[in-house]
Amino acid sequence: MKATSPASAATLARSGSTTSVAIVGGCGHIGLPLGLSLTARGHSVMLIDTSAERIAQVQHGLMPFYETGAQTALERSLESKLLSLSTKLETLADMDVVVVTIGTPIDEFLNPDIGSFERSLAQVLSYMKDGQLLILRSTVFPGVTERLGRVAQHNNLSIDIAYCPERTVQGVALQELEALPQLIGGLTALATQRASTFFDSLGARVIELSSVEAELAKLFTNSYRYIGFAISNQLYMIARRFQANFDQIYRAVRQDYPRMAGFALPGFAGGPCLLKDTMQLAAFNHNMFALGQAAMMVNEGLPSFLVDELKAKYDLRNLTAGILGMAFKGDSDDQRSSLAYKLRKILAFECQHVLCTDPYIADPTFVSLDQLLAEADIIIVGAPHSEYRQLKVAKLVVDPFCFVERLLAEREAA
Repeated sequence: MKATSPASAATLARSGSTTSVAIVGGCGHIGLPLGLSLTARGHSVMLIDTSAERIAQVQHGLMPFYETGAQTALERSLESKLLSLSTKLETLADMDVVVVTIGTPIDEFLNPDIGSFERSLAQVLSYMKDGQLLILRSTVFPGVTERLGRVAQHNNLSIDIAYCPERTVQGVALQELEALPQLIGGLTALATQRASTFFDSLGARVIELSSVEAELAKLFTNSYRYIGFAISNQLYMIARRFQANFDQIYRAVRQDYPRMAGFALPGFAGGPCLLKDTMQLAAFNHNMFALGQAAMMVNEGLPSFLVDELKAKYDLRNLTAGILGMAFKGDSDDQRSSLAYKLRKILAFECQHVLCTDPYIADPTFVSLDQLLAEADIIIVGAPHSEYRQLKVAKLVVDPFCFVERLLAEREAA
């Protein structure tokens, strides 16, 4: 690629300087926290999003999803006049930095849908101009950043491009944006320098890699976590088959034994990233990723295992099942790829009725917690929300997170 002019590079080369930033996908879980963090440090941020509904919500000072500290941060950003919103990509040409937070989806065969992602990026490039810095923030198929550089060069567009993957967890993104190191994979030394300076303005430490290394680092991280959950879920199922208490075993093997410190608790491994990224890595490696594919079978099979176990003991046809929590993890309103919904489908086929509740998700088909506790014959923990810590349930509870068992143990100890 052609190098960016020295004058353009200087825009981000000065430590502490402020810049104008456009975030494509700016009202989502990745883009919005980043935008709020940037405005808090004096940068001018334009959030670009295809959802007019979300844009209106943010413009009125309301967070479209739960994020610790974000509501106050949003109000301050709007008050400062540093935050603006648009549905139009034409505004990209006026910015120093363009951050893309749209991810690579997977198709019905669990392969990355590169075509739709590249079409979106082609639109972004069509509105950019020489001298800008383009940062890819979401998970991408390895090699996408280099491919994007070739496309820009073919279009005679002289920009700097870097892959800097998102590493935060939903719910605490504002804190982790400062606390976690940022991986920087620029296509050139200048692109790496500019992207490093950009994230340095957030107070974050940066780690420099090649673009492919940064892409793989993101996939490795999520695959490692997904496989870790699968190990715990597989061992949880084995313990259940032997009628053993998994949580007792879990506590015993970790007590004063640091080599088991990384042993994860079991539970539904859902969400928008872990499965998707594991399957992207498998596709990149020509589907020779037996460990990741086996992890998918274990994690995706946990809801069926729980229902099969219930069927072996009870006649579910005349019973009402209740699912406590429908988000993909505890203390979150994010329902994307939540396995609690897969559990609901299986239970709907087997049971007379299925009731669902969640304190974070507004859904007209859900019932109140009190109604679920009163009417359900069997209760299954779908997400271990903190709100459930005070529950005293006398009915049959199926708890793949070992959540209720730990509460009972704590109460007995107290």
